[in-house]
Amino acid sequence: MTDVRAGWPWLVVGVLAATSLATAAVAQQQTVSREQDIAELRLGQKILVDDGSCPTGQVLEVTGANLTANGVTRVRKCVPRRR
Repeated sequence: MTDVRAGWPWLVVGVLAATSLATAAVAQQQTVSREQDIAELRLGQKILVDDGSCPTGQVLEVTGANLTANGVTRVRKCVPRRR
């Protein structure tokens, strides 16, 4: 019979690693002041543009949506500002 308590340190390490990865993903959300400041947009990448073009309490989100022969097409929409 195995001791279940012997595996708990690995569970703690796993939870800490998952939390660290989730925090890094949130921290990578990039914000620029003008859409022209986006040098290269990758497929699936989301960048927030704080240029005042959206209503109060919202910010423009530019997403790399589709891969075409001319590059990545952009989709723009206003989303709630995160604090």
